[in-house]
Amino acid sequence: MKKAALNLVKVYAFTLLFVALFVGFTASFSRILGAFETIYTTKRGLLFFHSLFALFVLLFLLIRYFVRVYRHKGLKTMLSRLLLRCLLPLTILVFSVRAIIKNNLHEDFNYQWDYSIENTNTHSNDAYALDTKHRGMSVYRSWSSKDFPVDDLIRSNIEWVALFPYFYQKDESTKTVTTPELPGQWSRRDSVYINDIKTIKAKGLHVMLKPHLWMSEGWRSNITLNSDSEWNTWFDSYKKNLMHYALMAEATGVELLCIGTELRTSVDRQPEQWIALIKDIKAIYHGELTYAANWDSDFAAIEFWSLLDYIGIQAYFPLTKEGNPDLETIKQGWAPHMKTMEAASKAFNKPILFTEVGYRNDIYATVSPWEWGSAFDRLYIKKSDRVQQLAYEALFETLWEQPWFAGLYPWQWNSGDFPIRNKPSENTIAKWYGKE
Repeated sequence: MKKAALNLVKVYAFTLLFVALFVGFTASFSRILGAFETIYTTKRGLLFFHSLFALFVLLFLLIRYFVRVYRHKGLKTMLSRLLLRCLLPLTILVFSVRAIIKNNLHEDFNYQWDYSIENTNTHSNDAYALDTKHRGMSVYRSWSSKDFPVDDLIRSNIEWVALFPYFYQKDESTKTVTTPELPGQWSRRDSVYINDIKTIKAKGLHVMLKPHLWMSEGWRSNITLNSDSEWNTWFDSYKKNLMHYALMAEATGVELLCIGTELRTSVDRQPEQWIALIKDIKAIYHGELTYAANWDSDFAAIEFWSLLDYIGIQAYFPLTKEGNPDLETIKQGWAPHMKTMEAASKAFNKPILFTEVGYRNDIYATVSPWEWGSAFDRLYIKKSDRVQQLAYEALFETLWEQPWFAGLYPWQWNSGDFPIRNKPSENTIAKWYGKE
């Protein structure tokens, strides 16, 4: 028993060393401590670590077993058992999984790409100047990325680009957000976004700067603190970030700043602080403002819409109850949501802007659009570029010509879960964006 416990301790120590080396090789020096904290102090990180530990235990037991067989039965018996008890079952499993994935990735959808609607100029056509519609696209950037895909965006008639600088807090009960050392003093990460903004605007496109609060665990919409004092401390740190990005937006000529994304509990509990924040931002930033309310919040009851230029919605509305729908079924799913949005627009005399909207490319994309994919999806969910393309077609047919609708920012250009680039949905978006 003592020997078994000692072996487990050794494997555990090996796992710790393996993770430490992995983090050391894959994270920059300035981010190593944060990576360690994410792995060893969050539920997701601990689940990853102990799953890895369980895998190493299994490998240890297998190696020990075959070493013992070799010692007592000889090489021939050891190789025979290795083949029959490990390699053969593993081979069958691998080929079965590959067959399932191949089947789920196959789709009989022959979309005819329309090249005639693409913008062949090197600059934006700026149809926004004629109809004030945001022909947007969300472009998530790793801060170390180099080349911005501005020419590809222009080709698909995209005229507005949403950029997403991130700041961080650990979980829903963390009392402060990480803050810049000095608002208006640009970090290396900030310089990446500043350069992107310059690249985008040099081609005649417009920018929405949309800072996002990121968490290792939980969701920013469910921040829960214990007292007014804690809430005030949290908001002070949040405000410091927004003033920083307001200064960036002003310095770079950004046309639209989003002051928050899916922060329901704070908006509900701290309306006065948000109103004060908007006034402080307006003192240093002279572009337009919006806030990104989640689709399932009571966005019609938010008090400060009258101080902003757009009612922003993260528009992941459920549109169908069943997967693999047709176009008319998806369009019908917009009916109840249209009434709510139109009423809110009339109440505040502000247009509705979809600060995000997106669909996965699978048969259930319109059932729960807000859900992200997982590594196991292709084992049991059928891919469908068709459903994704129909979802965007239904959106445009239903909403694009509504006078209270200001446009949209699909999520997102280069995403693995919500892919748009080089998908039929890109061409559908280009078609509608090309209309004046």
